[in-house]
Amino acid sequence: MLDEMTPEDESDFDRFQKLLDRLGKAMIMSAETETSEIIRRRLFEWGGLPEDGRRAAQEYGEFVLDNRTQFPNWFPADTAKDAFAASYPFHPTLLSVFERKWQALPRFQQTRGILRLLALWVSHAYQAGFKGAHKDALIVMGTAPLDDPMFRSAAFEQLGGAKLEGAVTTDICGKKDSHAVRLDKEAVDTIKKARLHQKVATSIFFESNGGQSKTEATLPEIRLAVAEPEIEIGNIETVLETLSTTCYFLSSEKNRYRFSLSPNLNKLLADRRASVQPKKIEERLRAEVQKVFTAGGGVERVFFPEKSGQISDRPVLTLVVVAPEQSVSDKATRDFIESATKESGNSGRTYKSGLVWAVPDSPDALRDEARKVLAWEDIADESDELRLDEAQKKQLNVNVDKAQRDVKESVWRTYKNLILLGKDNTWKTLDLGLVHSSAAKSIVELVLNRLRQEGDIEDAVSPNFLARNWPPAFKEWSTKAVRDSFFASPQFPRLLNAESLKETVVRGVENGMLAYIGKKPDGTYAPFNWKSTLTPMDVELSEDMYIIQRETAESYVAGRSTPSQTIQPSQPPTTGTISLPPPAPASTGSGATNFNIPTGNAGRVTWQGDVPPQKWMNFYTKVLAKYATQTGLKVALKVEIAPDGGVSNQKIDEIKVALRELGLSDDISLD
Repeated sequence: MLDEMTPEDESDFDRFQKLLDRLGKAMIMSAETETSEIIRRRLFEWGGLPEDGRRAAQEYGEFVLDNRTQFPNWFPADTAKDAFAASYPFHPTLLSVFERKWQALPRFQQTRGILRLLALWVSHAYQAGFKGAHKDALIVMGTAPLDDPMFRSAAFEQLGGAKLEGAVTTDICGKKDSHAVRLDKEAVDTIKKARLHQKVATSIFFESNGGQSKTEATLPEIRLAVAEPEIEIGNIETVLETLSTTCYFLSSEKNRYRFSLSPNLNKLLADRRASVQPKKIEERLRAEVQKVFTAGGGVERVFFPEKSGQISDRPVLTLVVVAPEQSVSDKATRDFIESATKESGNSGRTYKSGLVWAVPDSPDALRDEARKVLAWEDIADESDELRLDEAQKKQLNVNVDKAQRDVKESVWRTYKNLILLGKDNTWKTLDLGLVHSSAAKSIVELVLNRLRQEGDIEDAVSPNFLARNWPPAFKEWSTKAVRDSFFASPQFPRLLNAESLKETVVRGVENGMLAYIGKKPDGTYAPFNWKSTLTPMDVELSEDMYIIQRETAESYVAGRSTPSQTIQPSQPPTTGTISLPPPAPASTGSGATNFNIPTGNAGRVTWQGDVPPQKWMNFYTKVLAKYATQTGLKVALKVEIAPDGGVSNQKIDEIKVALRELGLSDDISLD
């Protein structure tokens, strides 16, 4: 044994070894088939290959032949059936690994060592099959009972010590929370039933020579050791990826894997994750969410409001991004959305329909990804102090990049809920489903596309839409009020850009469906644009400019009536009193005493009375309009609305919106 040699013995051995390398030819005393036969005779009392063995050899042989490109070139695919028959009940790679990999170990005892290991192995496999736990067609490398302390001890004896005890029990099996065991429990049924994580990890352990040298397990070797006719080969790559990102002592580079004595980057990550401060996590969460939602245009954004006053009350489409810790399932989140939509600071919100809320699902996954990326970045900052080798540094860079991509994708997956007011003035929730960054150029574009599909936003509307939805109370509709309707009333779709209304007016004027006008104090229209050519730059969205419908424009042009409503003779006369300053006494004549209206100007004129609703426009035009542009006109108004059946809450909200649009107080009393 090499470890029992003196320094002089080792020197002599090296000289003999070099001489033999130059002049000799290496030979294996017993070939694999001979070894298999020796082992089978020592462990089993068979007169020949049993029927189960012939059937297994046939199935595995055909499977390997059909998938030969997936396996290492050194395995004889053309005679695979014979190889499986010769090694039955063992998989050929189980026996060959000792000759291919383990025989170079200083303390490995090829005959006695193999027999002892395999005897324990067979005993364990028999008991597992008898108890109904697992029934495998072959005893494969991946089923080595490393969870049995006696078997582990025998294996470590061949390896020269139990230094790998921690690696095996941490990453493969031997503890309830061993990584491979846990991953199998959490995997999909096909992987879980096949115990694929444990089989792959165990195969790597044997193929990589236990970490005692630079020997590695290649992907083709792992496939050959683990793959079965009933296992999808592609699942092996999936399992390898999961193990590589989870195990603490497994190293991987370019499809080569090995268990080593030193903890890997995953162990560093686990240690560093535990030390990341919660405040840094929350700061990173918000930064990542803001980065994702800032990309793209087309809509204003408000990030993480805590008070309703932080969301401006303007006639624009606004995407309100809720803070990541405010889950859609939390009642407090819903309550805040409702109150902030109806209120803006201490007053009611006018343009509540213009708000669309982006609300996260549970923030746990996003928080976990933020913690991970912070941990990887901390490790990268300290890579020199950690004395990482070149392979680890390359892998670290890959892990940092992946973690940064993962946290971005987690933002997309987490912010999948949109909440807004529906056309019936009730809350509407849209679930975007399982989304990812390849679904659109930006998450904002994805949101807008979904809202378009639902009919909740429009890029533009037609003149016919305005004509169909014309308010019955208006003959002239101010362009500002038109614009505001798309952001104040849920019955109107939200406009992506209010400026598109200018193009709508232009088209309506050109085809005669609408006229674009201004109003003089005397009630005439100036300017008056109808069936003429305008440009969007000619259209102003303001309180002083109006649109009218075709019928009103035709009537105005024909001169049949003024733009304002006329008084109908059948309507009852308006009653009221007018007061003037006291008149001076008139001169006496013909024996009569009279009081005349003063010949000078009156300092103030007041009137009080009831005006029928149908006469209000006439009252304004004939009495007030000429003074509207001058100073000194004050109008005090008391309105009482008491229809049969009462006034609904929705109508009350509409009244308040209209009052606020006019710049008036929305303080109304209800009985």
